[in-house]
Amino acid sequence: MNYSATRLLELTSRELDRFRANHAESAVLHERARISLLNRVPMQWMVHWAGGFPIYVAHAEGGQLRDVDGHEYVDFCLGDTAAMFGHSPPATVAAITKQLSSGMTFMLPTPDALVVGEQLSAHFGVDSWQFTLSATDANRAALRYARAITGRNKILVFNHCYHGSVDETFATLDGDKIVAPVTSLGPPVDPAVTTRVVEFNDVPALSEALEKGDVAAVLTEPALTNVGIVLPGEGFHARLRDLTRRHGTLLIIDETHTLSAGLGGCTRVYGLEPDIVVVGKAIAGGVPAGAYGFSQECSRKAASVTSMVNTDSPGVGGTLAANALSLAAMRATLADVLTAKAFESSIALATRWTQGVASLISEHGLAWHVTQLGCRSEYHFAPQPFTTGAEANAAMDHPLERLLRLYSLNRGFVLTPFHNMALFCPAHSLQDVDRHCEIMDDVLSELFKR
Repeated sequence: MNYSATRLLELTSRELDRFRANHAESAVLHERARISLLNRVPMQWMVHWAGGFPIYVAHAEGGQLRDVDGHEYVDFCLGDTAAMFGHSPPATVAAITKQLSSGMTFMLPTPDALVVGEQLSAHFGVDSWQFTLSATDANRAALRYARAITGRNKILVFNHCYHGSVDETFATLDGDKIVAPVTSLGPPVDPAVTTRVVEFNDVPALSEALEKGDVAAVLTEPALTNVGIVLPGEGFHARLRDLTRRHGTLLIIDETHTLSAGLGGCTRVYGLEPDIVVVGKAIAGGVPAGAYGFSQECSRKAASVTSMVNTDSPGVGGTLAANALSLAAMRATLADVLTAKAFESSIALATRWTQGVASLISEHGLAWHVTQLGCRSEYHFAPQPFTTGAEANAAMDHPLERLLRLYSLNRGFVLTPFHNMALFCPAHSLQDVDRHCEIMDDVLSELFKR
């Protein structure tokens, strides 16, 4: 069923009026930001919020937010994964509070570093870890190590991937050409110089790209998440692993978003065997942190290419990396927050939401579908699950996405500021899930009314 563009504009205009009327304090702060912040936001992605300006947050706890205008929200965004198991988890807060009085950063190790390395090894099955301040930093370092280990200069990514702000990964397909996406700001070089791009799940194209023998590493999420959720086809990961090994290419698995799949992310849930694992965001309960870990064989090779003469400027690490505060937060979060029980609860909520949204899609006769990856779920404007990033990108409808997010925001629910993803934590309730489905039913009834 198609919607009326006129009706969409009418509803969006009405909801924008409602948002502006109810968020006077956030509007004042947004206007004040004109003086001191580029584009009136402290981080560029914040321009994407559906109301025309972001709500300013006064307090967050568990699965809830409160803004400066006093409105309470159920937060299904959760910092786009950074607060995946709720805001300010007590165990993490206690560890941070304790560490604050003992120092925050020394450029020296603390005992927590060893424990966190052991915890991550238990989760992901790789042996040797290094720490950063973000998953972006971890991906950059992993790629540097991959080039040093293999002596090759190319990397391979999948079309419409996302791995933070890593230059080499801002590459997409335009027919058979590799180009920078229109969203890429100031690309340093033609991405075709550094990067090969193929479609996710396209084994023949992957094989052809690796046969050239110049690809140091394939960097991929186990399932694409930044263009909607695109799940791997049956046997895809086995073929990916076989081809990378056959052609001497390292396999880097970025679990930053796909950690939602369960304890140990898709690496553990799917039984993957990466050479390097990258993870960030949720592992420190929202404190800036990232990590990358090597398999046993890859660890030996990484150690052999790390010069002891020039360790202060190898292009990896940084003065604040592996700081004591981040490691204390990671240790507590991995031990007491990212638990099997927490995943069980969160995934059950996501399953209920998935089922509820699927029912609404059917009841309204829409050619849409919904996809779940653990405690992450998302609906898409196409009848069948996608197999490639290009398919997912082609199905996006930004004006419709904006209305659906804005309608929910005006009724007390925060979703991600891009596409239609919802993330669930143990602090959410069945009532939260069901209430959001009621709201979605309302907006679909208004938009598609016969």
